[in-house]
Amino acid sequence: MNKGRKAWLQNQTITAVLFFLLLFIYVFFHAIPSGGSAPWHADSLLTVSPNSSSNKPRVKVYLYTLPRKFTYGVVEGYWTARGHADVADRKYPSHQHSAEWHLLLDLTRDERYRVGSPVVRVSDPEEADLFYVPFFSSLSWVASKTRSLNGSVRPTKPWDAEAQEELVAWLEEQEQWRRSKGRDHVMVCQNPNALRRVKERVKNAVWLVSDSRRVRPHHASLAKDVVVPYSHRISSYRGGIGVQNRKKLLFFMGNRFRPGVGEVRELLFQALENEEDVIMKYGAPSQLTQPLASQGMHSSKFCLHPAGSTPASCRLFDAIHSLCIPVIVSDTIELPFEDVIDYRKIAIFVQSTYAVKRGFLVTMLRNVTTQRILEYQQELKLVRRYFDYRDRNGPVNEIWRQVSQKLPLIKLMKNRDRRLAMMRVIEPDCSCICSNHTGVITTL
Repeated sequence: MNKGRKAWLQNQTITAVLFFLLLFIYVFFHAIPSGGSAPWHADSLLTVSPNSSSNKPRVKVYLYTLPRKFTYGVVEGYWTARGHADVADRKYPSHQHSAEWHLLLDLTRDERYRVGSPVVRVSDPEEADLFYVPFFSSLSWVASKTRSLNGSVRPTKPWDAEAQEELVAWLEEQEQWRRSKGRDHVMVCQNPNALRRVKERVKNAVWLVSDSRRVRPHHASLAKDVVVPYSHRISSYRGGIGVQNRKKLLFFMGNRFRPGVGEVRELLFQALENEEDVIMKYGAPSQLTQPLASQGMHSSKFCLHPAGSTPASCRLFDAIHSLCIPVIVSDTIELPFEDVIDYRKIAIFVQSTYAVKRGFLVTMLRNVTTQRILEYQQELKLVRRYFDYRDRNGPVNEIWRQVSQKLPLIKLMKNRDRRLAMMRVIEPDCSCICSNHTGVITTL
């Protein structure tokens, strides 16, 4: 081979190598998602947020304009029950069941500020995929309870019960509700006592719940409904990861005695209250106890989350915002957003029969290495936004994404209803599809 030919081949080879090298660099750096609140790495428990990278069309939601008594009238009723005379300018109060407020606030916000939302509000109900019912059901129950306690004469029917029945009567007059039997409607039922009087009549709707275990199986399920987080009540921890300022091993503050499954709390108090570096404080949640709870969570490595009158509470999400590793002793708990969050990487789960044994819990926690604690804390920092309703890319967007995933089942059930109606077949409403009675796994 002559020298000219050889030099030409060498130049071609070098050019080809450089081309493929540059192509590899381009593809590599453009394949990694940019932006967002969490860094991308191979071991992260988070998946790439579907609503940030997907080109799928946004789900269309129609927001009902309810009579005022079901929305801001409930807010006024709440403050009136607490003895306030001027309630016209009072805002929705801060409490753990405030998802109903944040969802309404989101849908009434200008679309320019709803970047990343998987749903879009439409003004024409004929265009809608879903219908949102903005009844403040949780606050209504709280306000009604306060009225009953403060009133000199106990009403024959609670104010909230009347509101529930009037709401359903209003819904049943709506063409969209009748057309789908409520299957494509979304309702917040966060407080386990919310909508209690009318649950049988609205059971087809998609419910947003925090304690599905307090709801009858033929009313709610993971297939039909969405588990949503409580609002955290204490301030977020502003420091970084580390154990230097966390001198206590384990912290708990709450009621010692609770009905139902809460009996485990008394056994945990007996097993832990005399242990070194463990703080077990009695105190019902209030504005007075919040600073003490905040201080305790911010200065402890682990935070105990036992079952109470319900399997879950805002205490779990307070711990997450405190970077205090949750120790969950609640055998029937259901958790929000488990398709994107692996809770085993941010919390420790202990079966109640073992946790109440003297010495078991503290021995297990003392054997957790500092490196492992730092790993838990790092993962907690990554997921905090999913539980902060003030975050524009937080739980509201994630709730809407979860609701949007119910559309295939909603369409299936609507079409099935129409077929059976046309055939005049009388069958059960297929609630077995939406419950665990058959032993079928009911996750989408």
